[in-house]
Amino acid sequence: MTSGPRVVRAPHPPHLDHPDAWAYKGRADVEVEAELATFGHDDLVFPADQILVIQGNQRYARRAVLVAVDPAATADPPRPRDVVGFASYAMPLTDNTHLLDATLTVRPGRKDGAVHDALLAAVERDAAEAGRRTVGLATDHAPEPPPGPGAIEAPTGSGRVPADDPTVRAALRAGFTLRQVERYSVLTLPVDTGLLGRLHAEAAEHAGDEYRTHVWDDVVPDEWIDQVAHLQQRMSTDIPHGDLEVSEEAWDAERYRSLIDEQHARGNVFRMAVAEHVPSGTLAGFTIVVGPATDQFAFQEDTLVLSEHRGRRLGMLMKAANLLALQADRPGMTRIHTWNAEENGPMLDINVALGFRGAGVCALWEKPLASSGG
Repeated sequence: MTSGPRVVRAPHPPHLDHPDAWAYKGRADVEVEAELATFGHDDLVFPADQILVIQGNQRYARRAVLVAVDPAATADPPRPRDVVGFASYAMPLTDNTHLLDATLTVRPGRKDGAVHDALLAAVERDAAEAGRRTVGLATDHAPEPPPGPGAIEAPTGSGRVPADDPTVRAALRAGFTLRQVERYSVLTLPVDTGLLGRLHAEAAEHAGDEYRTHVWDDVVPDEWIDQVAHLQQRMSTDIPHGDLEVSEEAWDAERYRSLIDEQHARGNVFRMAVAEHVPSGTLAGFTIVVGPATDQFAFQEDTLVLSEHRGRRLGMLMKAANLLALQADRPGMTRIHTWNAEENGPMLDINVALGFRGAGVCALWEKPLASSGG
């Protein structure tokens, strides 16, 4: 009988030419194979140089990569191609200290479940040793299956995952429960500027004179950084989280600057649009697009309109303003990726109107761990 894979914590090398870089390089190789098989492109992959930066920043979360090594591998240290799967995780240090959030990715040819099971077991051991009581897991799937016996539906009533997917089967075997499904969408650029201009004008008319937008290129001005950090904190309370066991995050200007610094260290740039409530001089919402400075793609990441300012089309106002500026400054960009909770109808409607089209789903799972108390 062939033994199962050996799961080890990836060493953190000083640079990618170091012998210990095999694990980060192997992680990236696995992700390329998996993303090509699932989505037909590798835009969503974290290259090894970005993994090095991410894992080097342990200030607000304890981060780690666990890699599964092929039992037939004999090289010491292993080679990148010996890595057959990985789990990356983060344990928040300033909030949600009950939680470990993980992702799981396995080479497409490894469908027997042994690699999945070994990695999930290792993640649970690390969570238990750290005193975490909940393990969260994110898994990618495409396409979203139709309703029926071949699909598992989220408890929110919106979004489905394929029941026969090896990662889904592994999550269920390990005792995870599906909590929420996010829609993964892609926008092909350029969007017709006439359409964007019309959508922006209609949203501005609806918002009225009490609101105005600011668009910032790769910087958040000092006079606004505290308010942007507040908006980031409200992301943890004001958007749908399904049945996920998450609590409010703690953000301040220092933490948000740290986030910007990490993005820059990874080689990314961003463009942010905000909506200012003019009478109060406070920000009512924000939206941000982030991506590699040299590539043709980017990611529509956080978007929020504070609950007390909703119903004024500020989401469309900010997104249209951001896209108009982005297309003018980066005409070579051809696509933008984004994720939204399947039950977040208003934001999905905005994205569809802008031209985003569904390309898959991200399943969010949770498993409570047994208490070690007596």
